[in-house]
Amino acid sequence: MPTKTAAPERLRPVRRTRTTNARRRESLTAFGMATPAVVLLIVFLVVPVALAFTLAFTDARLVSPTPARFVGLRNFTLLFQDPTFYKSLRNTAYFAAVVVPLQAGLALVLALLVNAKVRGINFFRTVYFLPVVTSMVVVSLLWTFLYRKDGLVNHVISTLTFGHVEGPDWLGDPATAMPAIILMSVWQGVGFHMIIWLAGLQTIPAELYEAADLDGATRWHRFRHVTWPGLRATRTFVLVTITIAAFSLFTQIRVMTQGGPLDSTTTVVYQAVHTGYDQQQTAYAAAISLIFFVLVLSVSLVQRFLTREKD
Repeated sequence: MPTKTAAPERLRPVRRTRTTNARRRESLTAFGMATPAVVLLIVFLVVPVALAFTLAFTDARLVSPTPARFVGLRNFTLLFQDPTFYKSLRNTAYFAAVVVPLQAGLALVLALLVNAKVRGINFFRTVYFLPVVTSMVVVSLLWTFLYRKDGLVNHVISTLTFGHVEGPDWLGDPATAMPAIILMSVWQGVGFHMIIWLAGLQTIPAELYEAADLDGATRWHRFRHVTWPGLRATRTFVLVTITIAAFSLFTQIRVMTQGGPLDSTTTVVYQAVHTGYDQQQTAYAAAISLIFFVLVLSVSLVQRFLTREKD
């Protein structure tokens, strides 16, 4: 009997060693695969954030013969006394307040339409998604020509009204510049979130709709009690991503209006970039960026809290 159990007893340390070596190899492999992503995250996220936080409390300029000096909260004091900053805040909030519900709602409607199983539906999915794959710079340049005083938009308005109504100078009038940019932005981005909604719709079990049909539910009741609850996680993602993109409005402003006319389209991000690069006030731009970071983080947390799953 002792000779029969001796061999397994001697093999246990060997098995433990092999298991330990296998786990060590797995850990090294996982570490090696994660290293590139971690390095990129540190270089392009952690370091810029730390640098912006540091520069916000100095008088650094983009090009200056004198070294940066610590000035405390002076940049933030000047920022909260700057009327342009408050205009940029109002413009950013206005843009987000209109774009977020409009783009999310329109994308959901389109997703419901293209979710039907009919012939040729892939064509409409492609058409709706096509603006998303086009560069925002190209789209902005295209719509700049459309919005000209003698552009296609005003030509269509004149044709439909038989010449009785002449369209305004869309990008040259403070009253119409931001609505024009909102319309273009929704048109360009709605296709992306349509795909997100569509992916969420296709995760809802078909049995739920069959049960609703057996109970005699109308289309509205099916949407209210089956579709909308099934899109809980999807709508949180859509709202957060649209909000972040809306607060980050920059490219359209840079290409189409440069913040004008009369700062009616200046946004927080555009002001930060314009101040940091065009005016070379790096420290002041860093202070704007920190305020923007806190603003977006706060709004995202509030949205996440309001759309959380309740027990």
